[in-house]
Amino acid sequence: MSTLEQNYQHVTQRLQLACEQAQRNPDAVKLLAVSKTKPAAMVEQCYALGQRSFGENYLQDGLDKIESLAHLSDIEWHFIGPIQSNKTRPIATHFQWVETVSRDKIARRLSDQRPTDLPPLNVLLQVNISEEPQKAGITLAEAEALARLVEELPQLTLRGLMCIPEHTDDDQQLAQQFERMNDAFAALKQQFPQVDTLSMGMSADMSLAIRHGSSEVRIGTDIFGSRN
Repeated sequence: MSTLEQNYQHVTQRLQLACEQAQRNPDAVKLLAVSKTKPAAMVEQCYALGQRSFGENYLQDGLDKIESLAHLSDIEWHFIGPIQSNKTRPIATHFQWVETVSRDKIARRLSDQRPTDLPPLNVLLQVNISEEPQKAGITLAEAEALARLVEELPQLTLRGLMCIPEHTDDDQQLAQQFERMNDAFAALKQQFPQVDTLSMGMSADMSLAIRHGSSEVRIGTDIFGSRN
């Protein structure tokens, strides 16, 4: 058994255990394998183990892998990095999901540049839940207005919220942030019935995030190993 296979099995077991402890169905929580900086061969190896959703932070790195793995027809690519205005067209063209939408201008460009022969682009709004000035994302107070805009754009489908909480070992502080995200997610679902995704939780805080309602966890190093 390869190291990657061992890692992947360990992560999926951890996810299942976290769901059991939270009394949630494991099928209710999606695993997004964050493959940034890793070669296409590793992604294909992970795909062969049953993984279908992969997250990319760096546009050119992601585009190279999308091209290399175009023969994998049911692979799902999520863009999870910062979005520059001059990079929206390739994102809109080649990815199925964008998890880091936090500006009206970016949302409009993604919709305008999404090819009409493709399904609408699935969008998550990035929330700066810790309100740290160096982080991208909207505040919770701004979420409804941006959600309404995305909902009106023809080539986007609003799917939910994403956050990166602050880097802290204080589980109580993290739990409060996750709980606020879950409350906002529940409110958003009441207004927009198609909303179904709350992306929060990474390797270190996966169990806590699942306990507080996460429906997608983003795991990179624990699957693919340290970054090159």
